[in-house]
Amino acid sequence: MTTFWIFIALVVLVSLMLIWIPHFRQQKLLRTEEAGVRKQTNLELFNQRLATLEKELNEELLDQAEFDALKKELEISLLQDIKQASDESLVNQIKPKSILWPSVMSVCLLAISGYLYQHLGAFENIDNAQPANPHAGMDASQIMAQRVQMMEAQVQAEPENSQAWFSLGHAYISANQFDKAVAAFDKVMELVGKHAELIGPKATALYYKAGQQMTPQIQALIDESLALDPQDPSTLLLVGMDAFFTANYQKAIDSWQTILNSDRTDVDRAALMNAIETANLRMQGETAGMPNDDVHKQAKVATKSVSIAISISPELAAQAGPDDTIFVFARATEGPKVPLAATKVSAKSLPVTVTLDDSTGMGGDVKLSQTASVEVIAVLSKHGNIKPQAGDIQGKVSKVNVGDTASLVLDTQVQ
Repeated sequence: MTTFWIFIALVVLVSLMLIWIPHFRQQKLLRTEEAGVRKQTNLELFNQRLATLEKELNEELLDQAEFDALKKELEISLLQDIKQASDESLVNQIKPKSILWPSVMSVCLLAISGYLYQHLGAFENIDNAQPANPHAGMDASQIMAQRVQMMEAQVQAEPENSQAWFSLGHAYISANQFDKAVAAFDKVMELVGKHAELIGPKATALYYKAGQQMTPQIQALIDESLALDPQDPSTLLLVGMDAFFTANYQKAIDSWQTILNSDRTDVDRAALMNAIETANLRMQGETAGMPNDDVHKQAKVATKSVSIAISISPELAAQAGPDDTIFVFARATEGPKVPLAATKVSAKSLPVTVTLDDSTGMGGDVKLSQTASVEVIAVLSKHGNIKPQAGDIQGKVSKVNVGDTASLVLDTQVQ
């Protein structure tokens, strides 16, 4: 900003110099010209008179004594004229220019510049100028697709760049392209050898590909990774996540705590601590919950929780299998649409009642107990994925006040 104002000041200064320098130069030239014309005129008159005297001397109209006396008189007159302070006839012809004209031009320059800058310069936006957003108008999936394309171009240009392949593998996981992610991590291991920090992400990609279900192949990769590095964050994150989803909260806590104890600087310690706190709350709710009588059920509901009775419509009941999973989550009806609490149950337990509260929170800054009302969505997943896919069945309660109960019917099949 300071540089900008210095530039503006220089432009104004140069403009004023272009006005005033010619004015002062003209004044100087006029004074010089005035003095020169005066002197030249006196010399011309002196020479004319002297020539006349010399002519009269040659024609013997004057003797030498008279010529010398008249010549001396002419010389004295010339000296007096040169020393004369001013010549009234020349002052009337060569009059000094007024300072008014450059002064008016200077004022007009400053006024016009200020007016144009005020209305066209948008000077108030200089400090708030923001760089153009290259992702303007794009949703999250489009941004991710663009990011993946850029990384693919990089590995094509540098096929031996292991770090580029590693980053591309993680980008593929974020884009749900799990087969490509596995291939990318295999390429990195081909370039640099097998390491726990590479096997863990590969196992994670296979885990998501399997619908967040643990398979013998994934478990073998986890065992291989932990044998190489018992504190590998990527592998322990996967172990903890799977344990959390299967309600083995102690195992999840142990896995995440191992990462914290490793003093790694490349992990989100705040997120891990929030996850451990959530797992502790859920474990405490299972082992030391309130009595299950009607009085305490009503008390629990009234203290910042939402109780949802879930059933499935008769038309779609035949399509629900015992191995299907029902994901239930609540999000605020106002503000950001982020899940505040979530849980999952087996489809074979339908109809079932679930309770969402802070113990089933997602570990974010906003908790269910801090909101007035929530929207509840349930997805009967046939793929083990919380994101609805073709063939899944879902239902929704548009609004339920925190502390109340509601009924939710799974009545819509995802196409």
